[in-house]
Amino acid sequence: MLVDARGSVLAQTVTGPSNPLRAGFEKTFASLGKAADEVLSAARVDASQVRAVCAGMAGAGRKRVVKRVMAQLAQMFPKSDVTVVTDMEIALEAAVGEGQGVVLIAGTGSAAFGRRKDGLTARAGGLGPWIGDEGSAYDIGRRAVVAVARARDLLGPVTLLAEMIPSALECPAWEELADRIAQSPDEVFPRIFPLVVEAAEADDGPAREILFGAAIGLAAQAVAVIRRLELYNSAFPLTKAGGVFGHSEFFDQAVEALIHSAAAKAKIERLRTLPAMGAARMAIRLERDAAPQVAHAAR
Repeated sequence: MLVDARGSVLAQTVTGPSNPLRAGFEKTFASLGKAADEVLSAARVDASQVRAVCAGMAGAGRKRVVKRVMAQLAQMFPKSDVTVVTDMEIALEAAVGEGQGVVLIAGTGSAAFGRRKDGLTARAGGLGPWIGDEGSAYDIGRRAVVAVARARDLLGPVTLLAEMIPSALECPAWEELADRIAQSPDEVFPRIFPLVVEAAEADDGPAREILFGAAIGLAAQAVAVIRRLELYNSAFPLTKAGGVFGHSEFFDQAVEALIHSAAAKAKIERLRTLPAMGAARMAIRLERDAAPQVAHAAR
């Protein structure tokens, strides 16, 4: 997203994955470069005119990631002040600005992040698919394949997913599906999430159990942040962000009910502003004292 100093959007675009821990730095830099080229070209702005860059990225909780991404952005925008923050931070900025609130993110990965009135912050989750990401599209897809495997071995109940997954992924042979998962789980598991939603709507028991388990995992992350910030007796906004939300009423209601059981006064709603706009606002603040002509935000 490319904005001027007042925050008016000059151009915006969407490109490929940019989590260097999952896509790799080469693909990440290609995605960021393509996004930057597209918005600069659309607005007829040269990179030398950009005064501030904020990149809000998954994986930016690690210092080595921040260092490499900042170096790349400094090359792309040589006259800019550059900052790299997590995707959680720009989502919270988009939701509540600099105010108090909690954001619960569930897309390919999952995490919760919050801030109290006094500026204290807390986070939970965001550990990646190997040890975390409960309730993410990746996690739900993985659980679905496990359910199918158990049904095949007569260790679990029959599920509609046993027919839906091979058909949708054009992998009629179980061995072929297993090979694809081994080669690129990020390309397989998130694609299965819509199938789980469809099966749950058809009252498939294992699918509904998967979604409820995912709801428990997501709510637990939000509640952990709420407790650490001591907001459980307070009224505060809790914003849901990411592609997992808004597809299953059963799932969304389960997440909200579980959160409200620990924080009854939380005002839960979907994120209405693009996270990239949160990054743009942070870029503007970064260069506020210098009165920048243009600020660029990348997500």
